[in-house]
Amino acid sequence: MKKSFKLLALLLALTMILSLAACSGKNAEDSAAPTGDPAESQPADNDPDEPAPAGKVFQVGISQYVTHPALDAATQGFIDAMNDKLGEDGWKYDLQNAAEDIPTCGTIANSFVAKNVDLIMANATPALQAAATATGDIPILGTSVTEYGVAFNIENFNGTVGGNISGTSDLAPLDQQAEMIKEWYPEAKTIGLLYCSKEANSQYQVDTVQGYLEGMGYTCKQYAFSDSNDIQAVCQTASDNSDVLYVPTDNSAAANTPIIDNICRGVTPVFCGEEGICSGCGVATLSISYYDIGYKTGEMAAEILLNGADISTMPIQYAPEFVKKYNPTICEALNITVPDGYEALAQD
Repeated sequence: MKKSFKLLALLLALTMILSLAACSGKNAEDSAAPTGDPAESQPADNDPDEPAPAGKVFQVGISQYVTHPALDAATQGFIDAMNDKLGEDGWKYDLQNAAEDIPTCGTIANSFVAKNVDLIMANATPALQAAATATGDIPILGTSVTEYGVAFNIENFNGTVGGNISGTSDLAPLDQQAEMIKEWYPEAKTIGLLYCSKEANSQYQVDTVQGYLEGMGYTCKQYAFSDSNDIQAVCQTASDNSDVLYVPTDNSAAANTPIIDNICRGVTPVFCGEEGICSGCGVATLSISYYDIGYKTGEMAAEILLNGADISTMPIQYAPEFVKKYNPTICEALNITVPDGYEALAQD
């Protein structure tokens, strides 16, 4: 009897031990980390709706379309603002220059997407369009872009692009630029409009300025070049057939001002959409500060990265002021008397 009771007790104890072991194994399995894609269960590092975690070092890709003083100033303004807002140790940037080649803009943008940068700054319209094609997720801020509605073919543009895109504009009042030509050359008859056909915003500017000039009684003709290979021939034709030339904020023209100057200096006055072009070949301009719009772009980037600002609701920002400036060297070569109210461009 005693032996039977002891055997039964031993069997019950063994059953309890096995049950506890099974329960313990199940709990360990339930608490294990999920085996799926970590991105599905972890918050994204560049979630625009959440403030940044303390100590994060942000990765930013900067795509600049071409080297010239205006775009260089905008890039420097962006870098300075980011250093001021994030600290030099709070971010790292990869600055790439497309050297005036649109396919290279696409290559640069795709490389930034592959690196999963936290933000892309696109300097000039071709760089911005390429970045927008490359990603719909990473925040993109443009600068040195004249008209975002034109760049993205947005009808009735209300000042906000939406999606993952915002930025700053370099647009100066085009009606005032047309008035500037009338102020300097009221007796001129023909105005040539010189621009690069590959830049949509250049087309927009010359179309708009042409409307204002024709309303003043001038005869206008557009002279479009495709790139640096044909600018000399097109510029020569424009100069030969025009009393005055107008060049908008055109990146390809800005990169080739020595060619324009060599043809036009002392022969045909050139009025420009921005200060960098005017410094190289122009008589006068209604200018903005590209450094300032670049700096503003950096402030917008800091709001997105540090404070989780929603880029889809951020309106395009514009330069706060415009300054009439003239080029003393070009004016002297043309023997022009400068009207009142113009500031001399700094000379090298």
